[in-house]
Formats: sequence, structure tokens, C-alpha cells
Amino acid sequence: MPLIQVRNLTKVFPLGESAFGGRPKGEVRAVDNVSLDIHSGETLGLVGESGSGKSTLGRLILRLIEPSSGSVIFDGRELLKAGHSEMRRLRRDMQVIFQDPFSSLDPRMRVEDLIAEPLIIHKYAGEDARVPTFLRGGGTGVPARTKAGIGFQVEQLLKAVGLDASVMRRYPHEFSGGQRQRIVIARALALRPKFIVCDEPVSALDVSVGAQIVNLLAQLQRDFGLTYLFISHSMPVVRYLSTRIAVMYRGEIVEINSTDQITENPQHPYTKTLLEATPEIAV
Repeated sequence: MPLIQVRNLTKVFPLGESAFGGRPKGEVRAVDNVSLDIHSGETLGLVGESGSGKSTLGRLILRLIEPSSGSVIFDGRELLKAGHSEMRRLRRDMQVIFQDPFSSLDPRMRVEDLIAEPLIIHKYAGEDARVPTFLRGGGTGVPARTKAGIGFQVEQLLKAVGLDASVMRRYPHEFSGGQRQRIVIARALALRPKFIVCDEPVSALDVSVGAQIVNLLAQLQRDFGLTYLFISHSMPVVRYLSTRIAVMYRGEIVEINSTDQITENPQHPYTKTLLEATPEIAV
């Protein structure tokens, strides 16, 4: 059974709706009757031009915005029927990495507080069987829910994304874009999620820095047993990281197949256009 099953998912935004309650002049179907599966441990790349509905689809799957119709089943549970308390529990297993790392981080908070915040809110003990051994507080003799235990977990999460514990007392503005994105990734990993939506996580970075982040995501997937929906407009990046690729055009999935099949034998004209138009980059 797939980890995520999306069926006939649709999101319609009213166009030109009056602030005084007048009827909208039209509508925009940002996501139009999309169905797809995401299997545990894989990376499904979602590629398409700007405005094709990729980010909206990612937010719908996480229920950050409500769909107009359709269903999303996550790990056997229907997300769109889940109540507040159940969604709160499910949030531990679903995280997101946004495009702009600076706007993703509260500039008033230190790094240690940014990463510790989800651990404190969800009262996470760090004892899940899915957690790599080096992140389990029990192995250190320090209770995981104490301040020292949370601090240990924050240090190890920073280490996992290639940052030193010395950065814990610093603020987001003191880092480069690539370093900030590593902090965002560390925070996304804090609750040991099963599934992460990576929404254009490297498009705001220099090519070389973006390549480092892509390689880091691949390594973390192996270390943490993660499942990704990787959203991008760059076919080479998607091809490098993804197990399968879904091509989105004007709110619809026009083609979905294995990475090799999509890149070597595309069937849809739009997919062929993307492959021809995107320059090769080294990752």
C-alpha cells in the first residue's frame, strides 16, 4: 500500500471576488482532478513551469490549504476527514521545506530554539524506532525530554545536516542562504517524519550550493528512511534525486513514470519541451 494516495484532488480559487461579498467573475483551477501515489522510501519528483500548480498540490497533500474536492490518504488515514487532534498527531509524520529559507525562520529566535520548538510543542521523546541510534537520547544517559536532552538532539540534528554545534546561539540573519536551508532541514527532521514535501528547496540558492543541498537530501533520505515529494522546475535536479517523476501542466498531471522512462522516452509533448529547454547542470 502506498504511503500517500491522492485521488481526484482539485483546488479552485475564485477570480475577482468582491471584498463586499459580490459574486466572483470566474475561477482558477490551480489543481485539476489530480491522482497519484507516493510509495514509502521513494522520491517522487514533481516538475513543471511556474504557475502549473506544483506548490498548491504539495500544500493540499499536507492539508495546509483545504481542497475543493478529492481525497488524500496518508498511511491509511483519510487526512481530509481528520479532526484537529488527529491532524496534530499526523503533523509529526509530515513536514515541509519551503523555497526561501530566510522567510521560513523567525528572525527573533536563535537556531537552538528554532530546532527545539517542534520537540517542545509535540513533547517528543526521541525514542521512536525510526530514529537513527545517534539521535536517541537514551543512549547518552540524558533523559530526552529534559533541557539537556533536547539540547543534545538539536546538536545531533545540526550535525546531521553538516553544521557545528557552535551555531546554536546565532540568529538566522548571520548565515548564508545554504546554511539557513540546512537549519530549515534540521528543523523538519526534528520530529522524525515519514514524509517531507520539498517545495523548490534549492531554487533560491546558487547552483553549487543548491547541488550540496540536493546531495544532503539524498543522504538524509538514506539515513532517516524518508519519503519525499520533491517539487522543482528544474528537470536535471529532479532527474538526479527522484525515483519517479510526475509532470504537471496547467493544474493537471500530464505524465508520470519512472525517472528513466520520463527522461529517455517521454510521451507527452510538454515533457519533451521541458527536457529540451532545461540546461544540464552538474550535481
